[in-house]
Amino acid sequence: MVPGPEQVQISDAELVRAIARGDEQAFASLYRRYSSTLLGFLIRILDSLPEAEDVLQEVFVHVWQRAADFDETRGRVFTWLATIARSRAVDRMRAKGTRSRLEGEASLERQGDVADAVDDAIKTEQREVLLDALDTIPEGQRDALLLAYFEGLSQSEIAERTGTPLGTVKTRTREGLRKLRDLLRKKMKGKLSE
Repeated sequence: MVPGPEQVQISDAELVRAIARGDEQAFASLYRRYSSTLLGFLIRILDSLPEAEDVLQEVFVHVWQRAADFDETRGRVFTWLATIARSRAVDRMRAKGTRSRLEGEASLERQGDVADAVDDAIKTEQREVLLDALDTIPEGQRDALLLAYFEGLSQSEIAERTGTPLGTVKTRTREGLRKLRDLLRKKMKGKLSE
């Protein structure tokens, strides 16, 4: 059973285990925790609110149906959710692209297509590096960054939404950015040396 607001907040992994047992309250709690962040993430990928909302629904249907597949040893719940969301968004873009080509709506020159494909591949790889780096920073810092950059919330709005003091939000954001920058530098240096 999911605890009430007066009890200690349970971890994401505990919520997923409860969802695997069919706990609808745990599902609702996980949805409340991450739906808005994931929606912002999906809007940036798909550049369409209706498409992003559809994909978000698919993500949470997948979570409900496949919660037992989550492996805590392979990463955090947020990373699992973001990976599902990204995968579903890419599938949606591919399907949309296929429909467009079949309907004759896509009339780009071959050279432009190749440039776009290379650009998309680079962006996808950069997103994966960013998601991996986000997964390694402390949860409070990660959440502050996601709310700021994926949802566009100000630090005051983050403090209000999370019930965290403004000074703490500012510190988490600053420290999270510093750690993220350092991690990304290391990861990019590693990629360049390959």
